[in-house]
Amino acid sequence: MKLVRYGPPGREKPGLIDAQGRLRDLSAHCADIGWDELSPPGQRRLSAIDAATLPLVRGKPRLGVPFTGISKIVAVGLNYRDHARETGAAIPSEPVLFMKATTAINGPFDDILLPRGSVSTDWEAELGLVIGKTARYVEENQALSHLAGYVTFHDVSERDFQKNRGGTWDKGKGCDTFAPIGPWLVTPDEIPDPQKLRVWLSVNGQMRQDSNTDQMIFSCAHLISYISQFMTLLPGDVVCTGTPPGVGLGMNPPQFLKAGDVVRLGVEGLGEQCQRVVAG
Repeated sequence: MKLVRYGPPGREKPGLIDAQGRLRDLSAHCADIGWDELSPPGQRRLSAIDAATLPLVRGKPRLGVPFTGISKIVAVGLNYRDHARETGAAIPSEPVLFMKATTAINGPFDDILLPRGSVSTDWEAELGLVIGKTARYVEENQALSHLAGYVTFHDVSERDFQKNRGGTWDKGKGCDTFAPIGPWLVTPDEIPDPQKLRVWLSVNGQMRQDSNTDQMIFSCAHLISYISQFMTLLPGDVVCTGTPPGVGLGMNPPQFLKAGDVVRLGVEGLGEQCQRVVAG
């Protein structure tokens, strides 16, 4: 399934994308796409619905974040060797973890706001993992069974805040609008191998990132298992799995986002995002 939420911010309705790529309304079957719908029983209930019986949604409504109930976003840094090299960092021996604030959550087609004082806001296309059932001390061979699905994730980053303002990376990662998610949540049955997905991003029509999740240092299953040793992952939580090479910081000279830029990105099978950059 491809689950979505559509409508104005704060008033989204639940829906799904049918086999023909059309948006259909799920309101008669659930009030929203939340913890119940992300759970294995909830997904079985929704998957049993004949999509052809659901009302078609006319027009092109705004698509919001495709699910609710996110208690935390756990991000993984430097998970592609070439990205680590382009930033001048050492190849990590264990996953590098940081947090993104839930106030950074943004729709997949909503504007990115440049924070006040920003001089180096950067792009990072990523595969996002959405938890469907509580994960605590999970073995790697059981890790993917804890997922509700996969999403396209944009880990927008302010490099000056991240690197030059002291402390951890979080202050450069958690600015408002810095976590676009969607356009839809794709359930695991449609993604047989999350380590074989193209990840790409363009800025103003120029391709900047174009790689594949098979280049990850630490696999999706390893990341879920690893993170669950340190914190409990709850339904709705998101793990963003790191970005491939091609970020603005790694260019010579470095290039960063400015007001008026348009960023497009996608992950194979998970849909595309598009954001306009505006002054905050």
